Amino acid sequence: MQGPVHFHAPPPSTQHSEPVPSQLPTDLRGFVNRVAERQAMDRLLAERPAAAQVLVVTGTAGVGKTSLTLHWAHAVRAQFPDGQLYANLHGYDPQPAVAPAQVLERFLRALGVPAAAIPADPEAMAAAYRSQMAGRRILIVLDNASQAAQVRPLLPGAPGALVVVTSRHRLSGLSVREGARHLTLEVLAEQDAVDLLRAVTADYRSEDDPAELTQLARLCARLPLALRIAAERAAGRPRMPLDDLIQDLRDESSLWDALSSEDEEESEAVRSVFAWSYRALPADAARLFRMLGLHPTGEFSTGAAAALTAVGTRRTRRLLDGLVATHMVDQIAPDRYRFHDLLRAYAIDQARGEQEPQESEQALRRVLAWYVHTADAAQACIAPQEPRVPLDPLDPEVEPASLADEAASMQWFEHEQENLAAVTRTAAALGFDRYAWQLAVVLRAFYMIRNPFQDWLAVSLVGLEAARCEGDRHAQAELHESLGMGYTQSHQLDQAAEQYRAALEIRRELGDPSGEALTLNGFGLLELRQRQLFGARQAFERARTLFQGLDDAYWAPLVAVNLAEAELALARYEEAEPLVRAGLEAFRARANRWGEGNALRLLSLIQLETGREGEALDTAQQAVDLALELNSPVAEGHWLAQLGTAQRAAGHPEDALGSYHRAAVIQRTLGDRSREALAWDGAGQACLDLERAEEASDFHRRAAAVHSELGDRWQRAVALSHLADALDATGGSADASRHRSEALALLGEFIDPRAERLRERLTRG
Repeated sequence: MQGPVHFHAPPPSTQHSEPVPSQLPTDLRGFVNRVAERQAMDRLLAERPAAAQVLVVTGTAGVGKTSLTLHWAHAVRAQFPDGQLYANLHGYDPQPAVAPAQVLERFLRALGVPAAAIPADPEAMAAAYRSQMAGRRILIVLDNASQAAQVRPLLPGAPGALVVVTSRHRLSGLSVREGARHLTLEVLAEQDAVDLLRAVTADYRSEDDPAELTQLARLCARLPLALRIAAERAAGRPRMPLDDLIQDLRDESSLWDALSSEDEEESEAVRSVFAWSYRALPADAARLFRMLGLHPTGEFSTGAAAALTAVGTRRTRRLLDGLVATHMVDQIAPDRYRFHDLLRAYAIDQARGEQEPQESEQALRRVLAWYVHTADAAQACIAPQEPRVPLDPLDPEVEPASLADEAASMQWFEHEQENLAAVTRTAAALGFDRYAWQLAVVLRAFYMIRNPFQDWLAVSLVGLEAARCEGDRHAQAELHESLGMGYTQSHQLDQAAEQYRAALEIRRELGDPSGEALTLNGFGLLELRQRQLFGARQAFERARTLFQGLDDAYWAPLVAVNLAEAELALARYEEAEPLVRAGLEAFRARANRWGEGNALRLLSLIQLETGREGEALDTAQQAVDLALELNSPVAEGHWLAQLGTAQRAAGHPEDALGSYHRAAVIQRTLGDRSREALAWDGAGQACLDLERAEEASDFHRRAAAVHSELGDRWQRAVALSHLADALDATGGSADASRHRSEALALLGEFIDPRAERLRERLTRG
């Protein structure tokens, strides 16, 4: 049982248990009112119709759709034991809305689907999502949807789930096709608006006149967002008469035209309240608020905010505390903040109106540089063997995030994944091409481990175009290679080959032997995956020669072992074994446990093919023991399958069946369908050894079906040949003959020695 393996960095451990996502943002502190609306939502939940339920909460901007939805979601989360999913669709942001495929990918990951198992095609991704949701009782909140098309692919379609959508529009199409219910939020009743003002100010100004509170509520158009901001302003000035505060609000000129609404009275109220609160901010806090409008997204960290203002992290944190206290931004986690979309639009407008273009450009440069330098530091932790991108020096006042180790670096990448993609797009769109391609190159190390292929391909394409605009050929080669890896991981193999060829052409044009060797190694792995064995061997040989010429002690043995895999597939055992043994020695000298375990797997295969069954069993057991020491399901699942093969050859079919079964279960958990099918095929052979032919047939059918879905003609032919053997044992000779004929047809394009041997065996029957 074989399959190319090559790790650029050790993948983190994967848990075998099914995760329970808990993605709801923090509940709003001090939520009041909306009793009737909450009761209506409770009634919908109690009905539990046979189909999945969809509720669309609609209302004007600032009316409290998100606050109500999240408050209610937190209150009922115990009724959804399988978890809660949340996505802000950014339907009303200045930037493009989030594509459904991006949300599907994140949801599938949160539901425990490994990157390798997530389809590239959006429709297939939606189908996989619906399959994952089947039988689960999950609450899904889709915030700020502007169109039904954003929502439809995210609907689970199975009973047990509840989807709550917030939107400024009714999204009537969801009612017609999906039977969605609607809950429309109006502005608060006058007394409820006064109650909200009192709830916020009660501890600071208990003597306010009810009539004046009513007047303030009317000035705020009874919109919860405006009311909370106004109330915080009043609470912050406990000795100032409320009438004076009201007069200040009346006098604020409406400088902001970013908000448009069908109700001009509501729009004017929000504009006035925002301007009133903004003018009351200290100068440095107001500057921070404006600068935050320049950030590429509405969510940001303390470090990114400090880079925008260049006033240091500690001072920025204190300023952010002040903005949180006045409800100008929301804190969603330690050192992490989010804008309401209206406040972000207001901040953008203030930055345009009050700052010199040069000041805004400098702020953007600082925050882009902060992301690039922090991502570079994180890459150095998670993939120290990867080439580093030469970066320009940082401004002295910009402090990259401090990342202590690999775990902290991976966590930073995961938290910032959406921002990093947006930052790359923004940099390219605004002409900061160098930052765009640098970030795209640096992100490759993270993408190789987590494989978020939607972001990987999109970011790399943006970075490639930016590198072309800047005329940087080295960067273009790096990004063609990154696209080759990304397309390979997403099973788009023709596109992958095209990108590798483009990278090779540039590497050779530049006279870059190290880069050429890396690209050849990637291309060889692609060829090996497609069972283009002679092409794979040629690519690995050339890469190995180049690395040896460079005295590269890390990459040379890795490529040599990849070459051994190609030689082994070509049945050139005398050539493969010395390569594996030399690699094994090099890996042990450098304490590369991953490389060591993979070399042991290959050595066990060679020993089997050359009649040394006892040695093969011992070697395979060493590999599995090493995987257990590493606490790595990725290694354990792959190397267990070889142990099963060695156990069969040594005459221990019961032990082999157990190893294959365990390997298949692990691979299913990891989402590697190809290796899962290989394990089931091995289990079928073990069953046939145990004279359990019917069971064997079932295993082989399962394996052949998966290989067919994946377009793997070679492995389907192998599985069909084993199925024919099992059917012969059950007396199904006619079916066996049919499967042998199909296997022979599949082998037509393969000319290597193993294919010839299989062809002869199938012909003999």
